[in-house]
Amino acid sequence: MPTRIGRREFLLRAGAMAGAVAASPALNALAYRLPPWAPDLPGSNEQASAKKAEAHSLTSPFRVSIINDEISQDFGRACEVAAREFGMTWIELRGMWKKNIVNLDSKEIAEARRILDKYGLRVTDIASPLFKVDWAGAPRSKYSEHNDFHADFTFNQQDEVLERSLDLAKAFGTDRVRCFDFWRLDDQAPYRAAINEKLLEAATKAGKKGITLLLENDGGLNTATGAEATKVLNAVKSPYVMLNWDPGNAAAWGEKAYPDGYNLLPKDRIGHCHCKDAVKSAKGYDWAPMGKGIVDWTGQFKALERDGYHFGVSLETHWDGGGTPEESSRQSWAGMKQLLQQAEAL
Repeated sequence: MPTRIGRREFLLRAGAMAGAVAASPALNALAYRLPPWAPDLPGSNEQASAKKAEAHSLTSPFRVSIINDEISQDFGRACEVAAREFGMTWIELRGMWKKNIVNLDSKEIAEARRILDKYGLRVTDIASPLFKVDWAGAPRSKYSEHNDFHADFTFNQQDEVLERSLDLAKAFGTDRVRCFDFWRLDDQAPYRAAINEKLLEAATKAGKKGITLLLENDGGLNTATGAEATKVLNAVKSPYVMLNWDPGNAAAWGEKAYPDGYNLLPKDRIGHCHCKDAVKSAKGYDWAPMGKGIVDWTGQFKALERDGYHFGVSLETHWDGGGTPEESSRQSWAGMKQLLQQAEAL
């Protein structure tokens, strides 16, 4: 059993370990490994914070949450809004302090844990950038982005991104890590079997640590819709690969996400859900606040509850019409809350 240590010693050790890494900026965080005792450190006020939050928290069959950096890069402010204003007890972690979650150092991890404890928030999943890169040996994708949500990693670094993401899941007390299946190819057929094998290999590693990978359907990636996600899930036979179902992304790719895309999905393989809305525009689509777009979210929430789904429904605002990320998220959350209430899921 690892030896438990005090928070002060944790910070001292973490700082020393982070300072000892001398690789490139992108590799700094990757080279660092969380000490084996870090996930076992309890929050000093965890039970008190949870009880305090209980009085104003939401009641739902789902883990109602928001991706933290949709509110603010200031992690403390994001947690304050999510917990105190929105009434959430869950949050999804993607980036903070202008750093991708994978790049956080030991001191930042400790500080993030302290803030989560302060606001009585639990983590739905680590929204990692795993496999959001070009597939090696294939033509460069026209959708490829060099730096997406402060992530700048190569194909050859993906094994390290995986290990780091699994470590972070343990540190933040979640059993889920979001992933993708590489930037979209005009013809993915010659590479699809190898991509599926890579997903299976990663899932096997994750499963040995009790962690499930959540493959997100995302426009610009090789799996964009419910129809495409169903094919991948049927090909990758692992209990440690589930779907991060994103109806907004599917709708923006031209699919009628609900009911058409959703009805194709194996319901026992849905492990997380992102919530955003979209509207048709001259350029194809634009993001919209929840309830103001083309996705039938009331129907979708009803169907998820009917089918026994009880994991995260996480607001991924994306829409920027509120003037600031915080205000845009506030308005989109108001729409999402109303939709959940209409679906009798809140």
